[in-house]
Amino acid sequence: MFAFRKAATSTRFHFLTRRGLATHIPLAGSSVPAVLHLKSGQSFTGRSFGAQKSIFGETVFSTSITSYTESMTDPSYRHQILVFTTPLIGNYGVPYNVTPKDSQDVGVVLEAAGIQCAAIVVADFAEKYSHRTAVESLADWCVRHNVPAITGVDTRAVTTLLRDQGTTLGRIAIGDDAAAPAPALSEYWDPSKENLVAQVSTKEPYTLNPDGDVKIAVLDFGAKANILRALVRRGAALTVLPWNYDFNKIRDQFDGLFLTNGPGDPNQCLEAATNVGKTIQDWDKPIFGICMGNQILGIAAGLEAYRMTFGNRGHNQPVLALASAGSINAGRVYVTSQNHQYALTLQDPFPQGWEPFFINCNDSSVEGIKSTTESGKKIWGVQFHPESAGGPLDTIEVRAIRS
Repeated sequence: MFAFRKAATSTRFHFLTRRGLATHIPLAGSSVPAVLHLKSGQSFTGRSFGAQKSIFGETVFSTSITSYTESMTDPSYRHQILVFTTPLIGNYGVPYNVTPKDSQDVGVVLEAAGIQCAAIVVADFAEKYSHRTAVESLADWCVRHNVPAITGVDTRAVTTLLRDQGTTLGRIAIGDDAAAPAPALSEYWDPSKENLVAQVSTKEPYTLNPDGDVKIAVLDFGAKANILRALVRRGAALTVLPWNYDFNKIRDQFDGLFLTNGPGDPNQCLEAATNVGKTIQDWDKPIFGICMGNQILGIAAGLEAYRMTFGNRGHNQPVLALASAGSINAGRVYVTSQNHQYALTLQDPFPQGWEPFFINCNDSSVEGIKSTTESGKKIWGVQFHPESAGGPLDTIEVRAIRS
């Protein structure tokens, strides 16, 4: 910690010196009223502990018990009001979110440089926090990134509503706005109507670990940093490309193609699916997709993607392997980390040359697809996040699939 202080910027030093050791930190805005309005008609009152601004978004819930910082910085939560089902949030604070860009790291500790969700809703915010890596409270972090946050809400009731009636649009009203009536139905804004992938994808190609021993192109649909970190730490040289980049123009330079996670509706990314479809047809090297990447692979293969009732978000989603490949054994159940509102349609027959890879044990949604042995292709996609940041380690070795 001494070295940490010595090398700190003034901002970082400020975080460390004001923190103390799990001492009481006055909650800025703790008396400011806040309301969560749902388009379906319900309203939930609480108090603000984040930025003092009101916002619209899509209201979703996560069953993750830990890793609130990773969830909040995951680009897949773009423009979403994130309701945590875990009663207590904030007890281990927020770490300093900068690391080197080298063969072992990718520039940030969390999943992105800043908070990606629109707002958070919790039952009980921990005003006292303690962790050896923490440099600021969750409240300070939200204020610094201009993100609203509400505590004192019955998140069990909100989650029950979202499970029963489906994900719904919402409005966070803070301060004077909290006393105003709920918005009219026409006022609610639907972020899924926009191409959210285009908002979070890199705008220009960049490289990570250029001296790696295997060269992988990455189509960035909103990549979590820990997915890239998992690849560079295993020796890959990464070239990260915008979501709609035509990889076919440069594909002969690479040993494989990787499609990342990302937010929103995959049907907004048909340009990418068309490009990937040509790659699948003409290229015989390995292709792997995660989450949104899995859905883009499926659309390119001829499957359709549909909007789920409330999606799967959490670190406890069980999936059944329907086929064996690499470290994955057919018939085994794996516990996985997930964050998605859309899924591929399970149909019979599957497109020629393809087969289901995983299926969700709770709702029977498709959790992965793969090319068949007979197709001669080496393509795999999973709807979950095997890099386990955060989440269980059951599928961390899915990376071992190479042939």
